[in-house]
Amino acid sequence: MKNLKHIAIFVFTALFGITKSQILTPDDPIAAMLDSLENKKVLEMAFTKPVHPKNKFNYAYDSIPKFDDFIYEARLAKLDAASPFDLVYNSHVRGFIDLYLNRKRELMSRMLGISQLYYPMFEQVLDRYNIPLELKHLAVIESALNPNARSHAGAQGLWQFMYPTGKMYGLNVTSYVDQRSDPYKATVAAAEYLKALYDLFNDWQMVLAAYNAGPGTISKAIRRSGGKKTYWEIRPFLPRETQGYVPAFIAANYAMTYYAEHNIYPAVPKKTYFEVDTVVLKEQMTFSQISLSLDIPYDEIKYFNPQYRKDIIPAGGNALCLPKSKIGFFLTNEQEIYAAIKAQHETEVETTVKEVQLTHVVKSGQRLSDIARKYGVTVADIKTWNYIGKKGIRPGKKLVIYVPKKDDGKVDNLAVTKSESASDTTDNKKLAVNSSPAKTAVKNTASKNATTHKVKSGESLYSISKKYGVSVDELMQLNKLNKNSKLAIGQTLKVR
Repeated sequence: MKNLKHIAIFVFTALFGITKSQILTPDDPIAAMLDSLENKKVLEMAFTKPVHPKNKFNYAYDSIPKFDDFIYEARLAKLDAASPFDLVYNSHVRGFIDLYLNRKRELMSRMLGISQLYYPMFEQVLDRYNIPLELKHLAVIESALNPNARSHAGAQGLWQFMYPTGKMYGLNVTSYVDQRSDPYKATVAAAEYLKALYDLFNDWQMVLAAYNAGPGTISKAIRRSGGKKTYWEIRPFLPRETQGYVPAFIAANYAMTYYAEHNIYPAVPKKTYFEVDTVVLKEQMTFSQISLSLDIPYDEIKYFNPQYRKDIIPAGGNALCLPKSKIGFFLTNEQEIYAAIKAQHETEVETTVKEVQLTHVVKSGQRLSDIARKYGVTVADIKTWNYIGKKGIRPGKKLVIYVPKKDDGKVDNLAVTKSESASDTTDNKKLAVNSSPAKTAVKNTASKNATTHKVKSGESLYSISKKYGVSVDELMQLNKLNKNSKLAIGQTLKVR
């Protein structure tokens, strides 16, 4: 096996003209972070189907261009002229350029696609703190722009904060939220930390080394070097990982600028920074509830909100990031969504009957009344368990349905009408069934013959509709009310 490894290294060096010392080992932390883009399934939600546009340099699709050292040197000199960093070219930098643009080409393409979501936000924050915009590439070598990245040492998120350092810069970690994985809050914390390091060392190259190894390690290296003040002078006295850190940063600057010259194009992201927005939630919500309410894939919610550890957004001013179109829909129907979730929670708490929770996927042409008849429930039940917008239901929407369960654990046959077709029976087997106590229907606690209701203190249209098993829309229509109408104590309402 060892001989095969030596042969592979010989072939690789012959193909790309680099020395053995420039080849990074498989356990290199920067290479490991790149590999995390391949291993994290949630990132699959970030991209549309891959496309292969024609390269502006007319390369063949599978071509891997090779360049002489003086080309790399000239390109980096151009970047260096407009940068406060010392973007030099040497064999150490060449090794990392090879990692990004030769060995990990497909992952580099994915990282370029993700950068369209995060880079504009990075630049805004860095500009606010008046520090170089090139520092956005620091997240490339820290996490490969994977917000869920976690190192062996326990560093977390895009900017790889350890717990104590994150706490120092306001990033809280609880059972439900890890703000080190919050893209915006972690970026603000990183900017503050980088600015503090620059105030300490007054050299951006030293800042990079200190970000990786810690300011104490850099101070020790300065003393061991006899008081040298630049990164390249103290580099022999630094830990091995930090010795490769600044070269990796220089290579990231090159790779994120000259990728097209190497016949690499960004993967096409489903959403860029300018297509998403955030909203602050007033009530606790789970990713499942958000997915059902807004018709958005569960994994997509997870991708845009990596800071929530248990797929629950707790109450207390936490933000939800979603595509702008979904944000608009949420804000328009916010109170109705909260009410539907609250009603679902109450039915689960108050249950006295063993039931089974089904998930029904709406088919083309189906109406709520059709679905209600199929499962032996009422339209009002379905509206209580699910948020139904003004436009009603459309094909593909998932609805939560509760049906009674017999003592032997089977679903009561009476819950499904005899007219159910064979195809419906087959489809029903595909439904996600989870045994959980939940109330099948809202029980009508008033007399079924009641035709009027006097409003009591604290009652709303929603609570009254729930009490009588009718919809809010039916109450408003019967009493000529609208959503802005206010109920008065003692007011008499007609109930069908």
